[in-house]
Amino acid sequence: MFHIVLVEPEIPQNTGNVARTCACTNCALHLIKPLGFEISDKYLKRAGLDYWQFVSVSVHESLGELFSKYPSARFFFFTTKARRAYTDVAYREGDFLVFGRETKGLPEELLVAHPETCVRIPMAEETRSLNLSNSVAVALYEALRQNAFPGLSGRGDLHRLHWD
Repeated sequence: MFHIVLVEPEIPQNTGNVARTCACTNCALHLIKPLGFEISDKYLKRAGLDYWQFVSVSVHESLGELFSKYPSARFFFFTTKARRAYTDVAYREGDFLVFGRETKGLPEELLVAHPETCVRIPMAEETRSLNLSNSVAVALYEALRQNAFPGLSGRGDLHRLHWD
């Protein structure tokens, strides 16, 4: 299992979408306060659809609290400011993939403290960033792919499809 960390998420629909992705991939979701919404927010619930029962969600007071709870874990920090691409990392089950706020990303002091584990998703220079839930999906599926999609099924038989 991988762990997805959202640091101070602001938009409930993004967090709901990420929760749904975590449910579909057997990954844990960690939310770092302050949150830009209430956990009971109707938009958060709607975006996650009926998948909430399938995702493990933990809310932490701070990143420091999360780091203390998992002192030997590997953390990868996703930022547009990194030199290394997210595909240049060899992910292992149990890794934490950390994403920042929609409007500001991760705190600069965090990135400076962990330059060796900062990674980016390549994109056109004239753009700022991808949507948070899209970024999580891109990164998580690369980590899952590298680990042969542990515990996940294809749910379909492509050989039975018939194209006209």
